[in-house]
Amino acid sequence: MKGLILAGGHGTRLRPITYSTNKHLIPLANKPMLHYVVETMKNAGITDIGVIVGHTDEVVREIKDDLGDGRRFGVKITYIFQDAPRGLAHAVKTAKSFLTSGNDDGLFVVHLGDNIIGGGIKGFLKEFSEKKPDAMVLLKKIPNPQRFGVAKFEKGKLVGLVEKPKNPPSDLALVGVYFLNGEIFDSIDRLKPSSRNEYEITEAIQGLINRKKTVMHRVIETGWWKDPGDPDGVIEANRLMLEELKPKIDGKVDKSSKVSGKVVIEAGAVVKNGSVIIGPAIIGKNSVIDSAHIGKHTSVGDDVEIKGAKIEDSVIMRGAKISCSRKISHSLIGRDAQITGSSQNGSKEANLVLGEKSKITI
Repeated sequence: MKGLILAGGHGTRLRPITYSTNKHLIPLANKPMLHYVVETMKNAGITDIGVIVGHTDEVVREIKDDLGDGRRFGVKITYIFQDAPRGLAHAVKTAKSFLTSGNDDGLFVVHLGDNIIGGGIKGFLKEFSEKKPDAMVLLKKIPNPQRFGVAKFEKGKLVGLVEKPKNPPSDLALVGVYFLNGEIFDSIDRLKPSSRNEYEITEAIQGLINRKKTVMHRVIETGWWKDPGDPDGVIEANRLMLEELKPKIDGKVDKSSKVSGKVVIEAGAVVKNGSVIIGPAIIGKNSVIDSAHIGKHTSVGDDVEIKGAKIEDSVIMRGAKISCSRKISHSLIGRDAQITGSSQNGSKEANLVLGEKSKITI
């Protein structure tokens, strides 16, 4: 079976981070979120994977440089260029030749590159492979379904899918994983652009329902699903990834500093001068934590320098430099950003979203 990962789009809700970084490469527990999706495919037994890329040449190069040919993940990756973000259905159509070539039973899985499912998809894939419906969708009960595609039921039967409705017909949102076969291409060919000027995958699957094709649904009852589409989502997903850490200290912690809980300190990192690290937290390679307090649910990337600050519930990306006495919480700090403190540091907690190479005094 083939898999398709969608890693295009502009990521507007994550600006300014996404002005220079593809949202799918934003790190969660110091690993790009796209890696979790590739690993999900691999763990389910899918090793022939297409990756939809687009947006700008620079960002396309960034994804290709990061994933390579897939060999280090134990998969084969084929890159498929989408000329513009015209919707999920358009992305699937763009990948038609890849998905159908050499695919005898015609089954494939489409996985959004910024959706992560705790526990993976192996069990769902097994059922899809055995029962071979025309489509199978995953649903999750959530409190704010209007942000997503939402399922509509009549007498317990799935009868419709509505994209981002103002008045959701249920609290079951569509998870960004779709199990499909070749019937979907006929539905996509019948589509017209939506009010968002996109070709919606929800409308394509609705077309299958309307034509009496077999569309199964399964509700994720246990485990979690995250769509880290904005800074709050990234920080929340980072928390979940950190909770799964296995403690490991490969770097150096001096005698005056303390480490407790699930903490990973990677090779070359230095924790010194009375610093405190409270897990779950991760300190990346060659980073320096000096006279600082790193609290729960914080990811510190590679080559970061932090002096004097108290940081918790945050994602600090590679190469950032922070030197201040303020508390920084619930923040997303881009690559090579710099934060310094003035001579009159305030006591109020700082909540920040800083893009790459930004400089700020707090």
